Amino acid sequence: MKKKIFTVMLASVMLLAGTSCGNAQKKSQMDKEVTTEATLPKVYFIKEISPESLMKIYEALGRKAEGEHVAVKLSTGEAGNPNYLQPALIKDLVQTVKGTIVEGNTAYGGKRTNVADHMEVAKEHGFTAIADVDIMDAEGQVELPVNGGKHLKVDIVGKDFLNYDFMVVLSHFKGHPMAGFGGALKNISIGIASPEGKAYIHSGGKTRDVTEVWNMVPADTIFQESMAEASKAIIDHIGNRVLYINVANNLSVDCDCVATPADPQMSDLGIFASLDPVALDRACIDAVRNSTDHGKIHLIERIDSKHGMHNLEYAEQLGLGSQKYELITLK
Repeated sequence: MKKKIFTVMLASVMLLAGTSCGNAQKKSQMDKEVTTEATLPKVYFIKEISPESLMKIYEALGRKAEGEHVAVKLSTGEAGNPNYLQPALIKDLVQTVKGTIVEGNTAYGGKRTNVADHMEVAKEHGFTAIADVDIMDAEGQVELPVNGGKHLKVDIVGKDFLNYDFMVVLSHFKGHPMAGFGGALKNISIGIASPEGKAYIHSGGKTRDVTEVWNMVPADTIFQESMAEASKAIIDHIGNRVLYINVANNLSVDCDCVATPADPQMSDLGIFASLDPVALDRACIDAVRNSTDHGKIHLIERIDSKHGMHNLEYAEQLGLGSQKYELITLK
């Protein structure tokens, strides 16, 4: 009888212990989920595209653009392209942060291959009327190390990039003939690179020669990885002295570097902003895919046909950000 009672008591203890252990495991899992949710990067979104909305989303980020020299990195747009971010839209933000609009010369035939012509385009597009414009490779170039890259050993950028204390990455989110899409990551990789740097990225690290690069373009995935590696060099240099804003309007499958881009086939989405460039670009792509606008099929096809998502996958592997995020809608 005593043996039977002891057996029952032992079974009860074991059951309680198992239940306690199970509860502890569940609590641990719940704590992990809560912690993970709390640490997700925030992406802010506002549907209205206006100067006031740009200011509101900038303020929501909670990181003030500070320093004696603040760079606002955007695309001045190729001559003939109407889709670039309009000066009237960005003027208040640029002037509030006392920013200098910065760009790099291009590596392809067009009107932005040299400083004089590039500045003329910037003037024609209205940028010189709202702020100083700095073509960063005007006085030469420098090399930034790429740590842990498979294709690039360095990122070659305009020398003036080193002059800035803080950077506002103000990108026009849209398609791109080679990258699939252009957003924050492309703006800091291809966008900041000097012409030699652009050739180096576009060739997957094979050449710096702008005259031969277009005969040495690698597979899409290698190009995507090269862009991510160039982004890493910029982020490693700038640290947390940066913020990212994407304006998703004029959603052509072509970028602002194309003189005669395809007409946009889907409606504007809004303005997105984050301190995480990977999360930001992913949120914009998710918004395209989740849109009810039938015209999205053209942009989605462009992104997927060029393996655009691999840029985000590899950037995440390099530690540049997260593809998971918390979306916060502003009114």
